[in-house]
Amino acid sequence: MKVIILGYGGRPDVVREVNRLKSMIERYAEILVIDLTGEVDLSQFQADFAIVFGGDGSILRAARQMGNRQLPVIAVNLGRLGFLADISPHELEAVLVLAARGPLPIIDHLMLHCELMRDGLSCGSWLALNEVAILNGPPFSLLDVELWVDHDLATVYSGDGLILATPVGSTAHSLSAGGPILRKDLDAVVISPISPHTLSNRPVVDSADRTYELRVLNPQPNTMLVIDGQAIDTLRGEDCVRVRRAEPRFQLVSAPGHSYYRTLREKLGWGGHTRSCVPAIENIS
Repeated sequence: MKVIILGYGGRPDVVREVNRLKSMIERYAEILVIDLTGEVDLSQFQADFAIVFGGDGSILRAARQMGNRQLPVIAVNLGRLGFLADISPHELEAVLVLAARGPLPIIDHLMLHCELMRDGLSCGSWLALNEVAILNGPPFSLLDVELWVDHDLATVYSGDGLILATPVGSTAHSLSAGGPILRKDLDAVVISPISPHTLSNRPVVDSADRTYELRVLNPQPNTMLVIDGQAIDTLRGEDCVRVRRAEPRFQLVSAPGHSYYRTLREKLGWGGHTRSCVPAIENIS
């Protein structure tokens, strides 16, 4: 078994845990490269897994770095929430033991392909694991964003911006904007307006098989295209942001004993009392 190790070297806890667990990992796998800079070209390595240390931000960073050659990710959580990074450091060895014995359960996740069209030409394309967003900036005037779905005008959203999120991203910025939570293995897109001026503009869930086009009718000097939290470019009046399903799929190793609803319950702090679904049997005398 061959692995690469990724993480953000600017975090002391990431560097510390990588150094601490390196010898343990080497008992089960050959480490091809350790990259904590995000600058290594990973296409030259034929690995079975990428072990990523950090939080969900480190996962997004690793997905960008892997690009079109997505490796199955063993995500070691050193962050706070960790919807994606769900394996604790002390669970890593057990996961590697299982990997040495046979195939691990891997869940494929939808990614989006985003292309910025300007003057009829492509200015670039990017992969998104969480979301593609158009965000307002100074002077923070109301934005009017046209949404076209399969070349059919859906509506014009007036507000602070618009988010197109994957199921993975449904627990990120989209959730903060009032969007729903989608199960991560669905092939769907959440359309979430940010602070819409019209209260009837609510989040919409649609198929990932459609083509989505976004145009800002009145861009401000700092209206930005943002992908997975990274500012891509300032948008102009005739720009078109085209979003569709990406060919690569993000592959995440499922943590043993971690269910989908357990993750939501623990990460979102869902409370409430639990009780059995079996009704109590009255004592009849």
